[in-house]
Amino acid sequence: MTANDPFARLPEVPGFSLTSSTVTDGAPWPQAQFSGAFGVPGGQDVSPQLSWSGAPEGTKSYAVTVFDPDAPTMSGFWHWAVANIPASVTSLDEGAGDDTGSGLPAGAYQLPNDGRLSRFVGAAPPAGHGAHRYFITVHALDVEDIGVPAEATPGFLGFNIFSHILGRATIVVTGEIPA
Repeated sequence: MTANDPFARLPEVPGFSLTSSTVTDGAPWPQAQFSGAFGVPGGQDVSPQLSWSGAPEGTKSYAVTVFDPDAPTMSGFWHWAVANIPASVTSLDEGAGDDTGSGLPAGAYQLPNDGRLSRFVGAAPPAGHGAHRYFITVHALDVEDIGVPAEATPGFLGFNIFSHILGRATIVVTGEIPA
């Protein structure tokens, strides 16, 4: 595991509150949030429930990302990216990131993650690689439409978030598969 912070090179922005009935900041993922798609026994690829409040004034939309900076790649691993969540929405139900995005509000959409699936894909760190950190982040934005195509990468979404970020709320959970 590396000590890198994926937000270290980004501008500091105001924080706001992010909570979840599924996960706890600093705690391990529940088994349902591991990846069945990538062969983790008991994994179900269920996106976590999220609730947020206190976003900065002027917020016109949100984006949600789940990122593992400890993946054994030079670019980490994006597990989920959702764009154009209306400013009036302040929560997502558990499982909202299924294959169809059935739990997402009108206008919001999922981008393909690094497994090229337009859905939430759970944790699947290599066995014996150690604990990985998963940054679950809600980004408050100053535009209603981020202008990113639905087939774009989460990295491209992140690049566009950079120019429109008003605030950020993050929960960090961990995941590990023993050797």
